Order: sequence, then C-alpha cells, then structure tokens
Amino acid sequence: MATRPSTPPNRPPAPLPLTPDQVRRVEINRLKAKAKLRESESLASSSTLPNAHNKRPLQVTPDASTSPTAPAPLKRNSRLGNYFEYDLSKMVNSKGGFLIEDNDKSDERTRMLEEQRAEQRTAQKLDPPIYLDPSLNPKCLECRSVDIDHLYKRIFGCLVCEKCKAAKPEKYSLLTKTECKEDYLLTDPELRDTDILPHLLKANPHKSTWNNMMLFVRFQVEDFAFKKWGSPEALDVEYERRTAEAKKKKGKKFAQGLRDLRRKTRESEWQMRKDAEHRHEFGATEHREGGEGVQRCIECGFEIEVEEL
Repeated sequence: MATRPSTPPNRPPAPLPLTPDQVRRVEINRLKAKAKLRESESLASSSTLPNAHNKRPLQVTPDASTSPTAPAPLKRNSRLGNYFEYDLSKMVNSKGGFLIEDNDKSDERTRMLEEQRAEQRTAQKLDPPIYLDPSLNPKCLECRSVDIDHLYKRIFGCLVCEKCKAAKPEKYSLLTKTECKEDYLLTDPELRDTDILPHLLKANPHKSTWNNMMLFVRFQVEDFAFKKWGSPEALDVEYERRTAEAKKKKGKKFAQGLRDLRRKTRESEWQMRKDAEHRHEFGATEHREGGEGVQRCIECGFEIEVEEL
C-alpha cells in the first residue's frame, strides 16, 4: 500500500536580523524607558502620600518653607567683627610692600646679557677665505709659513703661525687689561681705543653676564708703552716711583691708624680711671661739744668741718 504524501505544517518565517540603525533606536528607547521609571520612582518617594509602611516619606524641608519644622537660619557671631566680601579674582599680590625683583624678568635680563656678550665674541671669529694660489695667501713673518693664525691677523693685524706663537711667548703672548695697567702703566681710555691697541674679547671667567675680558698682544703693548714713556728705562723709573709712592702712602695710612688706636686707648684708660675715682658722699651734719659741725663720708669715713650761719 503506497503512502500518501502529507503537507508539512506551516511554520513562522525566521526573523530578519536588525540593522545597525534599528539597534541604535532600540537602545535609545530602552534608556528613555529606564529614565522615566526612575523619575516616577523619585516623584513617588517625594510625595506626601504614606509609603509602604504607612509612614510619612523622608524629605528635606527647604529654608524658605513656612513650616514650623523648617530649620532656623544661623546667626552670625558678633565677636567676629564686620564681614567684608572680597572678590579673589581681582586681588593683586603686592609682595607685602617689599620691592622684590621678578624672577622671570631677572632671568630674561640675564639671558639677554649672555646673548649680547656671545654676539660680540662671535663677530671676531669669522675666518677669511683661503686662496688656491699660495702666493696670494699671507705668510708668517717669522717662518714664512702659510698656516697663520687668522684670529691674530684679523684682530691684531699680526701675521704669525701657531708654531711661532707658541715658541715666542715673550712677544706673542696675550695680556689682560689689568696686567697692562699695572705693569705698563696704561690707562683705560688708551686700552679701549682700538686704533691705538686692538684687543680680543673673551668670555669673563668669573661670570658670563660681566663684561668680556680684553686681551692684548704683548709686543704691541710694549711698543706703545715705550713710546709713551720714552724708553724701557724711563718706564722702569716711573714704575719704581709709583711703587715707592704707593708704599709711602700705605705707611702713612698705617701710622695714622696706629695713632688713632693709641689715642682711643688713652681716652678709654683715662675714662676708666675717672670712673674708678671715689667721690665722697657726706651725710647729715653732726654737732660736737664745741659747737662745731662735722660731715662724714658714708663710704670711707672722711670728715670735714662745716660752719653753719
């Protein structure tokens, strides 16, 4: 017996997957529903209706309420004095009335001074070009070498190589401004005049913001000093005279200080002796049998006769 085919039961179609836009709307609606639920719960808790335990719900009474249970406003203590309201956003720090230099301004000034000194030194370090033709390049006056020190050439106008400069320090060594003033008796205006004595600027070893150190070539300083004083012997004579005069002034100053010290010592000793002297303090007048009046010192017992009128 052949089986009869049967029709399959009707089944609902499979749901289609949601699009990203539909998922976003579903999530937004869910969050809105939760927000409404929380709002309704808060309104129910803040209402005046009894709660689940038939009690008055807990709520905060505002200050402006006319209820007898409203909290009373706090009174200000009169011992605190008057109350002044300040706007802190408009207050200015006056440093307590002291003149305090701003660190930012001082740092900026220090940086500007350092840059200025560095620019003055950098202006002297530019080397000249070197020619391919050896005959066009300057040569050392001592050994005729083309490997000259361009710094000496540019600043001092001196053609000398590194080897000759190191071999003859008595001629090409550098002198500071202090050495020129003390050893060769030159003045500040003469040393600052570049037409008379050119100088090289270097950073001050003590502090970068101080004036640059001025260096001079020894043979140029000696030539100018010998011309100024007439000869090396005349320079030595002037140096000895100034040294003797300075020594004499120093001796006079020391003698004057010693005299002042002795005078102060004598005055102090005289004052001490004067303060140590005994001064009689006489008591009341005593009358003796002969009718004579006598006064006696309270401390030492010294007596003097007193005539009463």
